[in-house]
Amino acid sequence: MAAKLFGLLCFILLTAPSAARAQYYYTTNADNTLTITGYYGHGSAATIPTTNSYGLTVTSLGDYAFSECTRLTSVTIPSGVANIGEYTFQYCTSLVSVAIPGSVTNIGEFAFFNCTNLASVTITNGVSIIGDFAFQDCTSLTNVTIPGSVTNIGDGTFFLCISLTTITVDTQNSFFSSTNGVLFNKRQTALVEYPAGGLQSYTIPDSVTNIGDWAFADCTKLTNVTIPGSVTSIGDYALLGTELTSVTIPASVTSIGTQAFQQCTNLTSVTILGSVTSIGEYAFFACYSLNSVTIANGVTSIGEGMFADCHSLSSVTIPNTVTNIGDEAFDYCYSLNNVTIPNRVTSVGENAFYECFGMTNVTISGSVTSIGEYAFQSCTSLTSVTIPGSVTNIAGWAFADCTSLTEVFFTGNAPSADSTVFRNYNTYYETNYYSATADYLPGTTGWNSPFAGLPAVLWNPLIQVAGDTFGVRNNQFGFNITGSANIPVVVQACTNLASPVWVSLLAVTLTNGSFYFSEPVQRNICARYYRLSAP
Repeated sequence: MAAKLFGLLCFILLTAPSAARAQYYYTTNADNTLTITGYYGHGSAATIPTTNSYGLTVTSLGDYAFSECTRLTSVTIPSGVANIGEYTFQYCTSLVSVAIPGSVTNIGEFAFFNCTNLASVTITNGVSIIGDFAFQDCTSLTNVTIPGSVTNIGDGTFFLCISLTTITVDTQNSFFSSTNGVLFNKRQTALVEYPAGGLQSYTIPDSVTNIGDWAFADCTKLTNVTIPGSVTSIGDYALLGTELTSVTIPASVTSIGTQAFQQCTNLTSVTILGSVTSIGEYAFFACYSLNSVTIANGVTSIGEGMFADCHSLSSVTIPNTVTNIGDEAFDYCYSLNNVTIPNRVTSVGENAFYECFGMTNVTISGSVTSIGEYAFQSCTSLTSVTIPGSVTNIAGWAFADCTSLTEVFFTGNAPSADSTVFRNYNTYYETNYYSATADYLPGTTGWNSPFAGLPAVLWNPLIQVAGDTFGVRNNQFGFNITGSANIPVVVQACTNLASPVWVSLLAVTLTNGSFYFSEPVQRNICARYYRLSAP
């Protein structure tokens, strides 16, 4: 009898329907419900059971439960499941579609991370939380609808979903301020998070106060963003790699994050208003097409690498509020040709203007005390530079390989500088050489020739007001100029010393220490004043 019963039991077990065979690992929860912790089925479709063989209800899909089930093309989640855990379906690279029932209230962080073939997701009304990066790298996902029940969406929920062009927010969803696709971060109800890929133009709603880190990063088709006056900060990497052509930053913005606009290679113009007091490092790095930058008073620092590799940038006005120009701030700005460093700046950082090949003129204010290493190295179009008396130290190679540099004018005592500061290198002959002369003023100290490798010459031109060369002759007014041999001089004139506007008349070299200047008598003006200036 026992043998017959055993055989019967074996028969029942062996002929049980295949759908009832266990393909899942479970754990029992405190409320006597089940969490699926693993899946070992081999088919391409998985239908999650509502109960197990003991009648216990499945309420949760645990962390990593279906992780790396690469054969899985579809999954059916029954009503009753309330939670999808973290990384639950990550790397299910063959998964094409999934419907999330209304019983689910939470979709965990990275739940569908890197499901690269996932083209369709149905999120039923009932879901309230979608975790950080839940659908990151779902590169086949084209559209998604957010139901009215959702109250929190995490960071980067759809980050790098490069095919996603449409996000529709249910009009009944009071959590969202508009129905045009703006998503909010769970930690801050006004933080934009948006998918990469097909997004081309976007107007940020007026309710948004902060554009968050990575918000539009790698939106490779995004050409236009309108930033409203409600926004006060733009986060790190916020618009990195987008195709913006221009951007106006409203007066409400006070800070721009690190690398916020990095590699916006089509960006041609930027207006930074005076309300901005903080700009992160490399904020506009490698914006190759950027040719116009307007920075209003208010910005206090040009940070490290802020405009580095902006190859088309030809001019920039640095406001008087700036006190520091950071390392590499403008390096490799090949087209930059004219720079004025304002009066509050005290230091020019390392490599600040490195390889600005097009720079023909730089004005260094009298507040600068130090010029960093390689600051102006390889500015090959720079012909002359004036070093104010405030400068006490010029670091190594600061003006090295400025091969067109012929005159360096010092208005104060000799600063600290070594033989590399102005050194040029001839690659053909593999030799070092110097092309400039150091000119210094009478009454200053510390000068020896050579200075930092340059011949040091006293710059002492004088207008000779005595003798028969001074005055009117043959309807020309003229005078003799004397000074050290071969120093450069610019003759300037104005008509009103109370409000002088000096006009340069002639640039000359005092060959053998003398030059006679003359010009036609100006009969239609009451007075004319002359002075000598350095080029």
